[in-house]
Amino acid sequence: MSLKTSGPKLDELCDELLERRNLIIASNRGPIDFYLTEDGGVRWQRGSGGVVTALSSVANYMELTWISSAMGEGDRRAAEQAYGKRFKLSAYDSGNNLNLRFVRSPGAVYHKFYSVFCNPLLWFLQHGMWNASHTPNIDARVRDAWETGYKEVNRTIAEAVVAEASESELPPLVMLHDYHLYLAARYIRESLPNVIIQHFTHIPWPGPYDWQLLPRDMCKDICEGLCANDIVGLQTSRDVHNFLHTCEVFLKDADIDYKNRNIVLGDRIVKVRAYPISIDVTNVQKHTRSAAFRRYEENLKPFFGEKTIMRVDRLEPSKNIVRGFRSFDMLLQRYPELVRKVKFLAFLVPSRARIKQYRRYAEEVSEAIETVNAKYGDEEWQPITVFYENNYVQALAAMSYYDVLLVNPVNDGMNLVSKEGPVVNKCDGVLVLSETAGAFEQLREDALTVTPTDLDGMTDALYRALTMAPDEKKRRASSLKKSIKNEDIALWLNQQLCDVTALALDEPQQNAV
Repeated sequence: MSLKTSGPKLDELCDELLERRNLIIASNRGPIDFYLTEDGGVRWQRGSGGVVTALSSVANYMELTWISSAMGEGDRRAAEQAYGKRFKLSAYDSGNNLNLRFVRSPGAVYHKFYSVFCNPLLWFLQHGMWNASHTPNIDARVRDAWETGYKEVNRTIAEAVVAEASESELPPLVMLHDYHLYLAARYIRESLPNVIIQHFTHIPWPGPYDWQLLPRDMCKDICEGLCANDIVGLQTSRDVHNFLHTCEVFLKDADIDYKNRNIVLGDRIVKVRAYPISIDVTNVQKHTRSAAFRRYEENLKPFFGEKTIMRVDRLEPSKNIVRGFRSFDMLLQRYPELVRKVKFLAFLVPSRARIKQYRRYAEEVSEAIETVNAKYGDEEWQPITVFYENNYVQALAAMSYYDVLLVNPVNDGMNLVSKEGPVVNKCDGVLVLSETAGAFEQLREDALTVTPTDLDGMTDALYRALTMAPDEKKRRASSLKKSIKNEDIALWLNQQLCDVTALALDEPQQNAV
């Protein structure tokens, strides 16, 4: 995999780092999900979501330990079989250089952390999904979830990092990930003051006025927790500016340097940087040559239309799935000649079904699908076909043949589907992309961009994509492929490792003001 940078190559950076320290990644969700079988055994499946997809690629370049929460009974059983220690993931996923270490929190504690605070509160805040006249309501239940759920799981993850680090000769490099672990760096720093810690947030970071819907003490703790890192990484330049502004509002003793993107707090300098995440192009293309990929291609052929619109999403409110189907409804109503010619295939990965907001949204998605199919379909033909499953290779195979890929989130940290689709597509398919997706900064010139709430604009974009001249489609598709290949996961990792290597090689000065 070639790197489009003038700096050291990724494998050289990894060698240089590992001469000095081990690498520890910590996130809530691990790279593999374990499930109990009917006979009492344990089966595994590749984890879903952008965090897992991106970070699993790190193991192509170095051996590392990944610490994550045991989220279900299958994870807990796998952790028990490993006697609470790390175990080689290659036992499950051949060729993988990962060591996995599960952290087991009591069920009630994890429920408060995940299902009361992280997802209904933080996730909705950062995606701009609250209806401020009604939600959130910070009551005793939420307060308890903050104190005995969120803080406790962050502390437990931090303790696992410290335990793992104690087995290293030199302080490790620690990479923390996403909104679940905003406080972990502060707890790690108490035991390992000289460790290099980086935190990367995969979801959007809103401005301080959104954060003011949370109590000030919570916001202050979150900002202080993140400022215990040496580097805070975010997806886009907009997110970087918003984070700096948020710290300026909630940390009165902080000195904010917007030009150099630094925060000085006490005796620490915190670097705040944008690292737009991407995909492992080589690995994605490897999947397209597999027997399973070819089998799915063949099996999916009966579901395509003369023209095919497609979407691939986790089934969650920020993905704006309902508005996408409503725009498709308007398309068929406005252009009746497209009925029975244009199909809409949706590959939806079930997500957080235990959380009521997600269940309610899943019901709304089903209702929207039923409305369109009843209005335009019959026993022989249905305009929308949905696959409800987490099947990565099947989704890639389907995206080989889309004419239009609709990526219209209300808000998204990056959205890797918008990068996977153009890389595998064989039909010069057109990307219709929301301007509120993080990928918009990179892909805007070659996509048809839409405002996520503008149903008329989305309908027009779908029609324009379906009727676009072949030469314009080819030009856009070729340019998208080139851009994504030039700025792939290797570049994302390279940029971060260049920064942390600079700190590792200059340790005496890294915290000097």
